Amino acid sequence: MSENTKKKLWDGDPMSYASGMEIIESDIMDRVLNFVRECDMAQFTDRDVQAALSKDSLNVYDYAALLSPKAGSYLEAMARRSLYETRRHFGNTVDVFTPLYIANYCENQCIYCGFNCKNRIHRAKLTYEEIDKELCSIASTGLREILLLTGESRHMSDVSYIGEAIKIARKYFKAVGIEVYPLNSDEYAYLHQCGADFVSVYQETYDPQRYGTVHPAGSKRSFPYRFNAQERALIGGMRGVSFGALLGLGNFRSDALAAGLHAYFIQQKYPKAEISFSVPRLRPYVTTDSEEIILPDAAGIKESELLQVMMAYRIFLPFAGLTISARERSGFRDHVLGLVATKTSAGVSTAIGGHEDDPKGDEQFEVADGRSVDEVHHSLISLGLQPAYNDYVWVQS
Repeated sequence: MSENTKKKLWDGDPMSYASGMEIIESDIMDRVLNFVRECDMAQFTDRDVQAALSKDSLNVYDYAALLSPKAGSYLEAMARRSLYETRRHFGNTVDVFTPLYIANYCENQCIYCGFNCKNRIHRAKLTYEEIDKELCSIASTGLREILLLTGESRHMSDVSYIGEAIKIARKYFKAVGIEVYPLNSDEYAYLHQCGADFVSVYQETYDPQRYGTVHPAGSKRSFPYRFNAQERALIGGMRGVSFGALLGLGNFRSDALAAGLHAYFIQQKYPKAEISFSVPRLRPYVTTDSEEIILPDAAGIKESELLQVMMAYRIFLPFAGLTISARERSGFRDHVLGLVATKTSAGVSTAIGGHEDDPKGDEQFEVADGRSVDEVHHSLISLGLQPAYNDYVWVQS
């Protein structure tokens, strides 16, 4: 057993908090879960979908209608509305970034993830010198936005380690985002002071029962602590937060409904916050025994259904950013860029390091689109889109 799994992992009630987890006063989780619980997607009719598409501004019931099975017959109309909203709010620009995984140690047993602490993979953590080298190499491609990621291990990737990595990233990049384990608001404040300005946290599934099943042990098992991470990040001073579910892990329509409502209620409460979505689908991963792991529902959501989710996000919250990741094949990514997606990754590796030298540790999952930054750049140009490498100026108070 690896060093970070020797201690007993927390396996309490998924709707409770483990020791040290900050509890904030917020009713957003209850509002989201109650609405999803009471919403019957099968009740929506053609008239409901048509009415939603005719409105300038949608309410939560209109949004649910666009996610319903009935809306599957209106994809062309949704596409026309989505294109209008995307061009109105974002023009023809597409932000380009890449992730850098700096550690893959984890203290969770998520059954769908290659970093699961029980998986027999090669674990690694980049030194500060290696982080600097990797970031310098990435910056040489022209990118000016970076997303730093770790496995979810406070022991092996503590807050101070993440903070130092952010400080290094600030030497090379105009925008630094983080996708790490959920933190308390004071910890987010510290990382914001170090130079981070955006936080990505994905609920994976908004179904509490399913959530407990796929997170049998580890701090990630706490559903409410993870749910409230974006709000704690904003309390800590972050300018923006991203939302999403791992589509295919639970009922994708219900999970997309919940993610959209989550972002909507956060935006109402924090009107100055920058809101965005990501739409990851389940991907297979490979263990060191060369055994490919694919969950039974991994192929359960079709590309047309993924597109429906993306268009519903765009029409409901037209000002929100929407990222399409390298989990998806290049053809699909090119199809949705400019239509609904406003941000894309390039030159992606989910292994530890690997941009300058050989990877130090195994990958989290297999990417479907391995195109380089230059290849993605020229693809965007050919689509009549403008690659954007920086649209934000960091001003530290």
